[in-house]
Amino acid sequence: MEPALAAAYQRCRQLHRHHGRTYYLATRLLPRHKRPHVHALYGFTRYADEIVDRTEDLPPDKRAERFREWSETFLAGLAGAPVTDPLLPAVLHTIDACQLDPDDFAAFLKSMAMDLTVTEYQTYEELLSYMEGSAAVIGTMMLPILDPTDPAAARGPARELGLAFQLTNFIRDVGEDLDRGRIYLPQQDLARFGVTPAGLRAAAARGSADPAIRSLIRYQVTRAHQHYAAAAPGVTMLTPSSQACIRAAYHLYAEILTEVARVDFDVFRRRAVVPRARRARLAARSLLTRAGTPVTPPGARRPA
Repeated sequence: MEPALAAAYQRCRQLHRHHGRTYYLATRLLPRHKRPHVHALYGFTRYADEIVDRTEDLPPDKRAERFREWSETFLAGLAGAPVTDPLLPAVLHTIDACQLDPDDFAAFLKSMAMDLTVTEYQTYEELLSYMEGSAAVIGTMMLPILDPTDPAAARGPARELGLAFQLTNFIRDVGEDLDRGRIYLPQQDLARFGVTPAGLRAAAARGSADPAIRSLIRYQVTRAHQHYAAAAPGVTMLTPSSQACIRAAYHLYAEILTEVARVDFDVFRRRAVVPRARRARLAARSLLTRAGTPVTPPGARRPA
C-alpha cells in the first residue's frame, strides 16, 4: 500500500478510535482485513460531521463553503481525479475495493448539508427523510464489507440498524444538539407531550427534565426499539465472520437506551454512557455467541 494511502487509513482509524469508542470496540471483532474499510467509512462520515458541527467559530456561509469544497473534492476523486486530502484516499479506495454504491455517499452528503440550514423537523416522516442519508445509507455502505449471504434480504435490516443507531444518538445527545441550535425530536412529538423548544432549553440549562420531557424521551426510546427489532434478523444474514461485530454493535448501542431508562429518561441529568466493564462483557458475549444465533431485540411496543 502506498504511504499516502496507508496514512489516510491510519487517520481514519484514529478518528474512529477517538470518537466512536462503542463502534470501534465492535469493529475489533471483525477479521483484520475488513477493519480498515470500516475505519475508512467512519472517518469519512465523522470528518463531514466535524466540518458541519465543529467549526462554530466560522460564519455559516464559511462553514457551508468549506463543506462544499470538501464534498466536491470527494466527488472529483470518485470520478478519478487525484486527491491530496489526508483522509479521502482511504474511503475512495474502500469504495473501489468493496464496490460500494456512490449514490449512498451522495445521499449522505446531502443530509450533512441540511445540518447547515435545517434546525428542526415537524414530523417523524420529515426526520426520516433526513435520516435516509445520515443513517440508513450507512447500513447499506457497510453491507458489502460484511458479506451478507443474501444482499437483497439484508438491505432492509441494515438500513433499520442505521436508523436505530442514529435515533439512539439523537436521544442521548438532546442537550448537545440544543447547544448547536438543533432539535432532532419531531415538533409534532413535542406538542403531543406538551413540550416546547423553550422548555427543552430551560431543562438543559438546569440539568434536569420535567415529567413531560421524560415522557417525550420514553416515547422516542420506544420508537428506537422498533428500529432495533426490525434490524435484528439482519445479523444472522451476514457471513459468520461478520456476525460478532454487528451483534456487539447492536447490543452496545441498545444498551445506551438502557442507561437512559436508568435515569428515568432524564437525558439532561447526565450523558448516557455504558460502563466500560459492561461494554467489555457485551463484546465478549458477542464474540462467544455461535454464528446464526438469533438476536433478541430490546423490549418495545409500537408508539401509538
